[in-house]
Amino acid sequence: MERLGKKSTGVMRHLASEKRHCLTLKTEVKRWAVSINLIKYSVNNKRQFRHVEHLPSNHFVPNITFGHPMVECLRNVLGKDPFFDMHMMVSKPEQWVKPMAAAGANQYTFHLEATNNPGSLIKEIRESGMKVGLAIKPGTTVETLAPWANQIDMALVMTVEPGFGGQKFMEDMMPKVSSLRRQFPSLDIEVDGGVGPDSIYKCAEAGANMIVSGSAVIGSDDPRSVIALLRTVVAEAIQKRSLDR
Repeated sequence: MERLGKKSTGVMRHLASEKRHCLTLKTEVKRWAVSINLIKYSVNNKRQFRHVEHLPSNHFVPNITFGHPMVECLRNVLGKDPFFDMHMMVSKPEQWVKPMAAAGANQYTFHLEATNNPGSLIKEIRESGMKVGLAIKPGTTVETLAPWANQIDMALVMTVEPGFGGQKFMEDMMPKVSSLRRQFPSLDIEVDGGVGPDSIYKCAEAGANMIVSGSAVIGSDDPRSVIALLRTVVAEAIQKRSLDR
């Protein structure tokens, strides 16, 4: 049996702790979900997604949030309707496919930088019954993602360095979004990091149709109005592109 290192042991303890406390958290999760509509908001032209970030190790990014036990807890509390998009900022994304599928995840978004065999991982995710998202960090070129675009459901362009909330939006990532939109008109393209009322116009204009906004929504005195603005700007940009064709 492979020996677990200190970091891996810490991850397992973290997940075990989640499982133990899940029942006592259900009431709080329900209140939390009602008040902020679940963690982060992803807006596209079809429906409202729940974008859940999963950080079970600090090998890929330095922070740890929660894992599949909490996802299962959220699914049990919120029911079948919410679409859970799992953003897997982990060094071994292959490790968590089956646990996330069993927990009720709908889409599994992994980082291209974290695997040596994207094709095999894409196949495994689909066989587990989930949609496939592929993410790239700011330092990764869009050309490395493009060859996989026809095999995935969503491309995620990070607009901050992953791992911490509240960072400044990186406008110089928008050419990546524009390039993907030109090459793959029907692909869902998501941006994540520093996105809010001030940056949404740049994202929508570049071609993003899925917008993840954390701090801008949760930190607002009127989250509903922020969400409404994000949705409106994206919808208008989609309509404009459709008319321009």
